[in-house]
Amino acid sequence: MKNRTLTILAAIAVCAGAQALELPDIISPGAVLQQNSDARLWGWAAPGAEVTVTPSWSDTAVTAVADRKTGRWETTVATPAASYTPHTIRFQEGTETMDIDNVLVGEVWFCSGQSNMEMPLRGFGIQHIDGGGRAIAYSGRRPAIRMATVPKSASYTPQERTTGKWKVSSPENAPEFSALAYFFAESLQDIIDTPVGIITCAYGGSKVEGWMPKEMLDGYPGWDMAAEENNPDIREWERIGVMYNAMLLPVAGYTVKGFLWNQGESNVGRHDEYPYHQKDMVEHWRKLWADDSLPFYFVELPGWKYGDGEGTSAAYFRECQHKAAEITPNSGVVCTTDLVDPVEIEDIHAARKQPIGERLAFMAAARTYGNHYVPNIYPRFESADLQGDKAVIKIANAHGGLNPNRQLQGFEVAGDDKVFYPATAEENWDTFEITVTAPEEVKEIKSVRYCFKNFAIGTLKDMMGQPLIPFRTDDWADGESTSHLRKSL
Repeated sequence: MKNRTLTILAAIAVCAGAQALELPDIISPGAVLQQNSDARLWGWAAPGAEVTVTPSWSDTAVTAVADRKTGRWETTVATPAASYTPHTIRFQEGTETMDIDNVLVGEVWFCSGQSNMEMPLRGFGIQHIDGGGRAIAYSGRRPAIRMATVPKSASYTPQERTTGKWKVSSPENAPEFSALAYFFAESLQDIIDTPVGIITCAYGGSKVEGWMPKEMLDGYPGWDMAAEENNPDIREWERIGVMYNAMLLPVAGYTVKGFLWNQGESNVGRHDEYPYHQKDMVEHWRKLWADDSLPFYFVELPGWKYGDGEGTSAAYFRECQHKAAEITPNSGVVCTTDLVDPVEIEDIHAARKQPIGERLAFMAAARTYGNHYVPNIYPRFESADLQGDKAVIKIANAHGGLNPNRQLQGFEVAGDDKVFYPATAEENWDTFEITVTAPEEVKEIKSVRYCFKNFAIGTLKDMMGQPLIPFRTDDWADGESTSHLRKSL
């Protein structure tokens, strides 16, 4: 009798410890799976249990065995070409089944960074989104746009679970959608005509180092994740490594087409190291997703005062963002100099997210989806011929010239004293070169700059409306030069 009782108690203990079939929020009804891929799926079940996955588009089921210690399992399913046909995926462990329905197959993009990626269509407090209300009102017309938003969180230890289920585009759901990501999805869908899924994983104020693992951060001079953990004076969004652990890792590996990134404000002042840190982050993310070719498209730092609108710390940072694109394979940066308004010198959250999302979609359409005629290349500085009180600037990628072509704004010149003064600039209509002439204060030009300030509104664009990338012709370090306006204040 005693032995029989022990057997019954043991059986009860086993049943009590058994783990029911569970899926992460990122695998939920309304999900979008990447088309023509081996889409990765995972979850938890009783340790050692066999889980069968059956998608409605296939007669073939796949199986996975849950880890005998953790109960975690994972597998992949081959997805068909994109369509607007909703599917169901059935997960089964023994007699227990779980279905996720209204699943679409299309294009999936992972969107990360800080507050300008996080900012929803409803805006931030008193900071609005241009066209946000209209996008919300009409969002029900785009049910094939879906978004999963990872909530802001932080941890010094790696996590494997987070919340954030898929939401279908509708006036009810859209107010909380990332505005930039939504406008990207809207434009991309119009161009390639497929469902678009967005995973938004952003935390306002976060540094690029917040999205990297401790073992990588430990190799950087001046960055100490362990020391930060014990410092109560550091605010959560300023901490490094913690977004990586709490937000990125739980969804890492969900099959995507590429990454979108809008970040940088919190790294201004450390521009020299930034290109290499961002490059390292991209390489690491690609390893997590087991695809070294995943594209990485990101947004140029917006205009803001950054302590002093006439200063140059943010200008140096933007320059290094373009360097990051140059040293990172299959990456690109969209220029935004023209997309700020004068009042936004006091507002770091620029309202014009729609054209930024559109430019990211243009870049993806051209470089990822092969629509090579979609505008995605920006005019940029090529060379300068300094001729005393005159300089002739050659611009690359300016096919057809730049517009406006008279009374060009935003140019400055400096002499040996490295003090910059506003300059007169005109475009040669035959060669598309720009001739810059110095004011009386500069007898011999040593440097020409265009929109190279913390806050400057670019006006020059090519015939496709692509803005000229801010530039300088000198190699002076940040702090070596100043503007006449700033010096006189």
